[in-house]
Amino acid sequence: MIDPSLTPLEHGLGPASPWVQRWSHLVPPKGTVLDLACGHGRHMKWFAEKGHAVTGIDRSADAVQAATQFGEVILADIENGPWPFGTLTSSTTLTIENRVRQFDAVVITNYLWRPLFAQIAHSVAPSGVLLYETFALGNESVGKPSNPDFLLRPGELLHAFESLRTIAFEEGFLEDPPRFVQRLVAVRPGLRDAASPMPPRYRL
Repeated sequence: MIDPSLTPLEHGLGPASPWVQRWSHLVPPKGTVLDLACGHGRHMKWFAEKGHAVTGIDRSADAVQAATQFGEVILADIENGPWPFGTLTSSTTLTIENRVRQFDAVVITNYLWRPLFAQIAHSVAPSGVLLYETFALGNESVGKPSNPDFLLRPGELLHAFESLRTIAFEEGFLEDPPRFVQRLVAVRPGLRDAASPMPPRYRL
């Protein structure tokens, strides 16, 4: 859910988020990237310039049209319609036969729709990474969004994605522009990670 009061910068114009820039080295070389609620494609552009195959989803036709220059873009209302990449159920296992599309990175900024948390986690491929940043409670004291439906509760991202391995988490106040945020980096270990006697190294 995107608060309609967000500025164009917050909804997908301008440079890539510093959080995404900082942790993009964890995306496997040439890995596939899904930008959820991609807006005009600032993060698609960031990863495409680094040689990644990028896919974006947005429900705004104008945003989709702008973002197509960076990669594949899907026009879809994922809050009221089906997930475009195959839906997992409680009995579904992650196999090629299930045709559930996964990505080496899933990127989400300034977007929150809690019913999709499980689907988002399943969309991260083995050895892939989730980069998530959005507004948190407290933001109502400094501006928009102020509706609690758009704001994460304390530690919510940690609990929502506990099936993944947390690499970095931040929760607090940023000054430029003033906002309260939560930011998460989490990975899904691969089969080779589990088989190796040495723990995987995730460079900070």
